[in-house]
Amino acid sequence: MRYFIEISYLGTNYHGWQSQPNAITIQEITENCFSKILNNPVKLVAAGRTDAGVHAKQMYAHFDSDIIINDLKSFEHKVNSFLPKDIVVWKLILVHNNAHARFDALYREYEYHISLKKNPFEIDKAYFFKKSLDIKKMNKCCNIMLQYTNFKSFSKSKTDVKTYDCKIYEAKWMLNENSLIFKIKADRFLRNMVRAIVGTLIEIGLGKITEKEFKLIIEKKDRQLAGFSVPAHALFLKNIDYDWDKILLNG
Repeated sequence: MRYFIEISYLGTNYHGWQSQPNAITIQEITENCFSKILNNPVKLVAAGRTDAGVHAKQMYAHFDSDIIINDLKSFEHKVNSFLPKDIVVWKLILVHNNAHARFDALYREYEYHISLKKNPFEIDKAYFFKKSLDIKKMNKCCNIMLQYTNFKSFSKSKTDVKTYDCKIYEAKWMLNENSLIFKIKADRFLRNMVRAIVGTLIEIGLGKITEKEFKLIIEKKDRQLAGFSVPAHALFLKNIDYDWDKILLNG
């Protein structure tokens, strides 16, 4: 049987999602929990990776098990009683055996939170930035991004990917009192892509990069030409969507 899990986590205390030697990760903690409860090894395949310190309001992953879980709600409760306080499993979903958390995802949506006023309650969840920004120019360049598909300029170098093409459906900045939130939705994201885009757009808001230069940055496909990469602690994976009618076992 194949199951999807919907999971949220605060990434502050972890070295990202993906298991790695000599580091505590979300995947490792969650797999160990499921394996203990099912008394069988569980390997999770996630919709994507989040880097160290990045949070997820919604992440999906799938796993296979020969054990039929009859009471999904009871199992969810048991899982959450074992997981640490900063990780929660919201749902366990029975899906078709060929359903895939990564490849069947229609889009992913991220948010980056900037605090324009010092706030001790957002120290691990927002990037404090006190300089004045031209949000109108930043949003103008967001619209420019929608005209392109290759975002190598915003990808971490030396990544093992077959293509740097991404389809961005939406990108915009929203001002809410003392908070500035960047939202971006795409079919896929490259390693470090959102943080590099945010850093570049901040430099546009500061007047360091012009609209014309921003276009050239994208077209040159050179990471060194783009802006700085903002800190990870203010980045949230907000939403992942699927065609549930196609992947649910009883769909």
